[in-house]
Amino acid sequence: MDLRGALLEEHSRKQAIKIASWIGNDKKKFSRLIDLFLHDDYRVVQRSAWVLSYVAEKHPRLIEENIHSLVNRLYDKDIHIAVKRNVIRVLQFIPVPLDLQAKVMNLCIEFTSNPIETVAVRCFSMTVLCNLAKQYPDIKHEVEMIVSSNLKESTAGFKARAKKVLNQLGKIN
Repeated sequence: MDLRGALLEEHSRKQAIKIASWIGNDKKKFSRLIDLFLHDDYRVVQRSAWVLSYVAEKHPRLIEENIHSLVNRLYDKDIHIAVKRNVIRVLQFIPVPLDLQAKVMNLCIEFTSNPIETVAVRCFSMTVLCNLAKQYPDIKHEVEMIVSSNLKESTAGFKARAKKVLNQLGKIN
């Protein structure tokens, strides 16, 4: 399969899943996807981000070698929302390496707290923070405060995810 061509062929969930299935657990194919994600034009980057998130969900070990590049991508100026959304989505499925945890935590706090951020990015960020709180129970109360303080003027999607996250946080000792 011509990976770049397939990404440009059609922008749909069906196509993203088809490409992700083709990549599967193949490191070489995944490496080609990462290369496109990091170095191509915005449309290819946007579409590869979606595929990346599907591959990460099924094969999280493939992401581990590239996680630093993905997190660093979140600091790019004028980052496309699809990139931000899918990188944060990926972070839900994998253990965040120790040396990136502070960066990821700060980004997710910023994204969750930002009322003009997209709902998907805010929701995925809440989940990442919840996962980190399981590892670091000391941050549980801070995460609960951040989530709770953003409930008042939020969307139904945000409220639904917040309820789930607050429930999980309540189970952390």
